[in-house]
Parts: sequence; structure tokens; C-alpha cells
Amino acid sequence: MSDYLKLVITIISNSDVERVMNEIGNNGYSATKISTTGQFLIDGHTAILIVCDKERVPKLIEVIKGSVTKRTLKTHGVTSTIHGSLLKQSVDVEEYGGIAFVVPVEEFLKF
Repeated sequence: MSDYLKLVITIISNSDVERVMNEIGNNGYSATKISTTGQFLIDGHTAILIVCDKERVPKLIEVIKGSVTKRTLKTHGVTSTIHGSLLKQSVDVEEYGGIAFVVPVEEFLKF
């Protein structure tokens, strides 16, 4: 297994994805953007895949961190079978602008 290349899988808030893609490109990285669904981020999200040399990963992570926005969102109260006014109140939820997974690349093939 090659430890030279890394695949950085990011899940970015849709509010930040265009800024992240621009900054990734401006810093010399190539990326693939994939529309995704799931529960990592409340307001929708996009996965971005980036393969780069191991030595370039720290800079890439800094570029991404500098391009996303941490925000506080209001969500509806929890659903419950218990009746009461406290369950229906909005709750503040802190949401990060993205997450990243860094994994080794065993093979990299172009065809």
C-alpha cells in the first residue's frame, strides 16, 4: 500500500461549497464535487473528493477550514409523546461548515 497519496473526503455545507471549491482550485488542488444526502449537516451538504500528496494534506485542510463557516441554527423542538410546551420550543444547534476524512490511497489509476 502506498502511503504517498491521500484521499481527502470532505462533507461541506451547501452554504460554503462554492467558496471551498474556489479556494481549493486557487491553491492548486483538483477536486470532484458530488451531491449527497444524509444527516451530517442540517442545511444540506456536498461531498468533495481531493487526492493529493501526503505532504500537501495539512495545507489543504487549512484552506478548507478557512473557507467554511461555523453557524448556530434554530431547530424545532424534539418530537415526543409527552405533552408540554417545553418540547415545542426551538433549540439552538451549533453546526460546523464541514468535516474531513483523510485516508491512504492504495492505488491511483487513470484510464
